[in-house]
Amino acid sequence: MSSGIATHSSDTVFVFLNSNILGTISNYKHLIRTFRTIRRSEIISGYVSIYPNYLHRCVYISSDGGCTIGYNQKNRMDTPLYSLVYPQAPMVKTKSIDLTNFDKLPAGQNATITVMSYSGYDIEDALIINKASIDRGFGRCLVYKNSKCMMKRYANQTFDRIQGPLIDSTTGASMWKHGVLDPDGIVAPGELVENKQVLVNKSVPTVSSVPGSQSTSVEYKDTPICYRNNEPSYIEKVLVSTNEEDTTIIKILLRQTRRPEIGDKFSSRHGQKGVVGLVVEQEDMPFNEDGICPDIIMNDGKFHYGTAFGGSKVEDVCEELAKNGFNYQGKDFFYSGITGEPLEAYIYSGPVYYQKLKHMVQDKIDARGRGPRAVLTRQPTEGRSRDGGLRLGEMERDCLIGYGASMMLVERLMVSSDQCEIDVCNQCGRLSITMPYACKLLLTELQAMNITARLTLNHYCE
Repeated sequence: MSSGIATHSSDTVFVFLNSNILGTISNYKHLIRTFRTIRRSEIISGYVSIYPNYLHRCVYISSDGGCTIGYNQKNRMDTPLYSLVYPQAPMVKTKSIDLTNFDKLPAGQNATITVMSYSGYDIEDALIINKASIDRGFGRCLVYKNSKCMMKRYANQTFDRIQGPLIDSTTGASMWKHGVLDPDGIVAPGELVENKQVLVNKSVPTVSSVPGSQSTSVEYKDTPICYRNNEPSYIEKVLVSTNEEDTTIIKILLRQTRRPEIGDKFSSRHGQKGVVGLVVEQEDMPFNEDGICPDIIMNDGKFHYGTAFGGSKVEDVCEELAKNGFNYQGKDFFYSGITGEPLEAYIYSGPVYYQKLKHMVQDKIDARGRGPRAVLTRQPTEGRSRDGGLRLGEMERDCLIGYGASMMLVERLMVSSDQCEIDVCNQCGRLSITMPYACKLLLTELQAMNITARLTLNHYCE
């Protein structure tokens, strides 16, 4: 019996079967050993999993009829995971979905869609989304990503180490960068971590390649593992483990809750994909005589099959609509949410199964004014992950040449890239005044190969 005294005891562990509480137990290790012994003897299906959670004082048992391996035994910390918060089973499915049990793991929601042109933000397959639908949880998802840290040992018996957070002597609190660290120097589960905060306060020895005995004083340099994202994340889980080479590995699972925003990608199951072009308040959305706005869940009908060349006939579905007071073709009369006037057309409206895709604008947005530059060429770094610049390629250069925008070309390829000013010799003609640094680097490298490029200068008036 799970009485009040038993549930609050530190020795009590709760046992869950498929997310339902089964009871409590004191010796949970004996339960796990016995369960695994019975499973090895094939009395219990090999697809039934048991998983202890020491932090929450729980033991989870998962059985799904032998279809797939239990959730808790899967290694989900190595790959990005996108989980829809309020998934729904599709109202129309195919025989293939039945055979593969795909509707048991739904990846979308039944949304009320109207096929019409609204404002100008729905050009080229873009979507208009009802803000009230988003507030009610439409398209909300959890994004799990991981960060890894390896602790190595070196030939001269030195090794990487983790230090605790730096403490401010005046306030007695950790400095902001180390504010989410535990005393052991690793981020704590449940913490909200922001951009450029430290996840693991790691430091490595400065000399690691010389074999021999470890000296008494080893110099270390800080190489912390930092969080890099403009949007904060919660620490879901921290795993400290070792691999086959006995190297310590620290894996950190980070979680973000994301609402649909402008630029996020959605798709129906017909491949009709598009990005969100505008999020509109519900009072500005069109509505029909029953007051129904687009992107609101509505259904109390029968599940139909939409298998190609088979399944339910279109005529049968149309008659079902007419029988329940709807238009035979699913079309309806709508009113403008802005003016309240009726729209001069019959507009199709009905539930369509929409899936939220993993392509989200937060992962792809890329812009910078000034930022880091490469040491050798002094040009902006490459790539979004390194705060790189936006590349003006050969085809963009051709467009500027075709327009005759010569100063724009200079601005893009030199001023915003690697402009530098150098001295020039009027006698020998080496180097020049203002040029891209890459050109100066080329001339310098040619001189290193005993090739001299001489520049002839003319006097001119600006």
